[in-house]
Amino acid sequence: MSSATTLPTASGPYLDEGLLPADFYAHEELLSDTEREKIESVRAFLRTQAAPIVDDYWARAEFPFQLVEGFGRLGLVGWADPDSPESRPSNLFAGFVALEFGHADASLATFFGVHTGLAIGSILTCGSDEQKRRWLPAMSRFEKIGAFALTEPHGGSDVAGGLRTTARRDGDGWILDGTKRWIGNATFADLVVVWARDVETRQVLGFVVEKDTPGFTATKIENKMALRIVQNADIVLDGCRVPEADRLQNANSFKDTAKILRQTRSGVAWQAVGLMFGAYEIALQYAKEREQFGRPIGGFQLVQDLLVKMLGNATASCAMVTRLAMLQDAGVYRDEQSALAKAYCTVRMRENVGWARELLAGNGIVLDYKIGRFVADAEALYSYEGTREIQTLIVGRAVTGGLSAFVR
Repeated sequence: MSSATTLPTASGPYLDEGLLPADFYAHEELLSDTEREKIESVRAFLRTQAAPIVDDYWARAEFPFQLVEGFGRLGLVGWADPDSPESRPSNLFAGFVALEFGHADASLATFFGVHTGLAIGSILTCGSDEQKRRWLPAMSRFEKIGAFALTEPHGGSDVAGGLRTTARRDGDGWILDGTKRWIGNATFADLVVVWARDVETRQVLGFVVEKDTPGFTATKIENKMALRIVQNADIVLDGCRVPEADRLQNANSFKDTAKILRQTRSGVAWQAVGLMFGAYEIALQYAKEREQFGRPIGGFQLVQDLLVKMLGNATASCAMVTRLAMLQDAGVYRDEQSALAKAYCTVRMRENVGWARELLAGNGIVLDYKIGRFVADAEALYSYEGTREIQTLIVGRAVTGGLSAFVR
């Protein structure tokens, strides 16, 4: 088996076993043997425990809580415990974890990303040593679940300057007032990271609000057409009192919030690649088995054209996020590189799931063949963590030498 520093080989066990047919250039073989083994355990869990039940939970818009303990046993974020001897995994490994979650189900990928990337990431980036020791051990084991409350009902892309939720100092604590929307995990999260603007300094601060805190209400958003397993909520903060000890001590402006979003943005690009891989696999298998005019439709030119276009999109996108992860691991990547990956990969994802639906024809719109779920969920990934338009303007500003096209 290859190591992290050797190039993939065409005859390696990864390709021979056909575990990810869409990884045509064997990017996964860039991982170390140990990382590969961990990815295979994640893949096995998701394909045996999650994949068989997600369609049912998606249809009912409910969350499969029985999987949470299994997520903890995978040990993917044990390193976040300050007392853990584990080192933080590479961005390349984390990317392939996100890919596997996206391959299984976009909603589970979102749950995992919110808890590990946004909630745990906020505490790791902006918490004090005491706060990390207080919250992260249980969160790293999935014994306590986190959420991240930034987006508000009146806007989204303008959140940096348009945040309306307020924080007012009151003795040894803070009073939070405002509303949040689209907050994943919030209906059941034990800890919610809430971002609010200090009424005196006008700077954005971060607070960890515990479940059942008086003045905090989370109401499930109903009738969603995408990510139906994710329990998104509308949050109302009405005189919600939070002690100073629960204010993230190193979150002093929106620049600190942006540090977290920069990392999770690339994670969504990896999730999009996972959706592309999953859709391609479903379409490929269907093309081999479905017969028309006396033979499998995979033998028709137009069907092969769809499959190859899907494979090209998936391969190009996987190459992009793989290189991005390598730049992140080297500590030399830039915001606009994450932005380009998120924008490009989600556009290609939209194409791929549409082509898969086209290949399955009428069967593509029912949950029995899964592609209908992929098509719907792709719409959410296309928009969240920064729309394509906003990512485009971030990249455009960079390539033009700082000429900003943002409207203020």
